[in-house]
Amino acid sequence: MPLLSHIKIVLVETSHPGNIGAVARAMKNMCMTNLCLVSPKTFPCAEATSRASGADDILAKVIIYPTLQEAIADCQLVIGASARSRTINWPELAPRECAEKIIKNTTHDKIAIVFGRENSGLKNHEMDLCHYLLRIPCNKEYSSLNIAAAVQVVCYELFIASTLKKENAVICDDNKTQKATGLQMESFYSHLHQTLTDIGFMHPDKSKSIMRRLRRIYNRIEMDTKEVDILRGIFKMSQDHQRDK
Repeated sequence: MPLLSHIKIVLVETSHPGNIGAVARAMKNMCMTNLCLVSPKTFPCAEATSRASGADDILAKVIIYPTLQEAIADCQLVIGASARSRTINWPELAPRECAEKIIKNTTHDKIAIVFGRENSGLKNHEMDLCHYLLRIPCNKEYSSLNIAAAVQVVCYELFIASTLKKENAVICDDNKTQKATGLQMESFYSHLHQTLTDIGFMHPDKSKSIMRRLRRIYNRIEMDTKEVDILRGIFKMSQDHQRDK
C-alpha cells in the first residue's frame, strides 16, 4: 500500500466546484489520491475538472457521503481543520506536527483530515467527531485561507514526512491492536451516554456539555478496539447492577 493512500482528505459541503478541482490538483502534487466529499453543492462539474488541471483521476475516484459521520466511519484517527477558536478547547496540531503524528501511525490505520465549508468551516458537532484540531499558522490580520491552499499546506507536510520515513525505513509492529474506528467510537459514545443516564450521573436533557468534554478526553486517548470492548463491558455491568437494585 502506498504510504499516503490510507489518508482521506474530506471536504464538507463545499460550495464552489472549482475548489474541489483545485484540491484534487493540490493532492496529486503531493502523491495523495483519496478525496471524499460530504454533500457538495455541485459535483461532478466541468469547473471542477477544469481546475483539477490533469488530476482527473482523483476526481474520478471521489466518494460522496451524505454525512461526515459516514465519511469517517472506517477511520481510526480524525483531524479537523479549523481557523476558529472553540468554546471547549480541542487538542491542537500545526501542519508539521499533524504530518509527523500521522506518518508515525501504522499504515493499517485509516485516517481522515477534514476541511469545512468555505465560509464557515466545521460546526461544533462535526468537531466533536475529531481527535485533534488542525490549525495553520498565518497572518492574524488576514487569516482567511482558500480551502485548496489549506489542503496544499497539509499535503506538502505529509509528503515531506512520508519521504523521510521511507528514507529511514522504520519497521512497524504488525501485531499492534487496531485503533477503534469512527463507527465504533460513535457506538461507544452512545453506550456511554446511556450508561451515565441509567446510573443517574447525567440528566438526558442536560448532557450536551458533559458529553462534549468526555468526547475530548476519549478522543485524545485514541483508544484501540480492545480498550473500547473493556470499557463497554464495564458500562454493561454498571447498567445490569443498576437494574438489579
